[in-house]
Amino acid sequence: MAIAPGPHNLDAIRPILGPKGDALLKKVTPDFYETLGKDVPDFQGHILIQHFEFSDPWPTWEVHPVGDEFVYLISGDVDFVLWENGREKTVRVNEPGSYVMVPMNTWHTARPRNKTTMLFVTPGEGTLNAEKPQ
Repeated sequence: MAIAPGPHNLDAIRPILGPKGDALLKKVTPDFYETLGKDVPDFQGHILIQHFEFSDPWPTWEVHPVGDEFVYLISGDVDFVLWENGREKTVRVNEPGSYVMVPMNTWHTARPRNKTTMLFVTPGEGTLNAEKPQ
């Protein structure tokens, strides 16, 4: 069955693009990430599209081992921090419409300078989070 074309609200329903170009629409619930693995086992070949508004530094670092991540600035001012060669590389993103490409296997975090909204297009398979880059 084809999915409903919309309109949809990204705060309520997130699209997950499949490896064959198909899409799954998943309702955002408090256990969204916990149930994601049940709905899309292993997340192999899938891309999650979501956006977040944040004012505080991320509490953890993350890494995506199977693909590059596209991160687009909708509004705000943020230092996007990449872990390269054993040290932090900061990329300031402060012009709406600009974006960061996070290379595959690169630990990253974000430290906003003020309230920031970004769109994330993430190859989710194998994503890891940690207090510090590993």
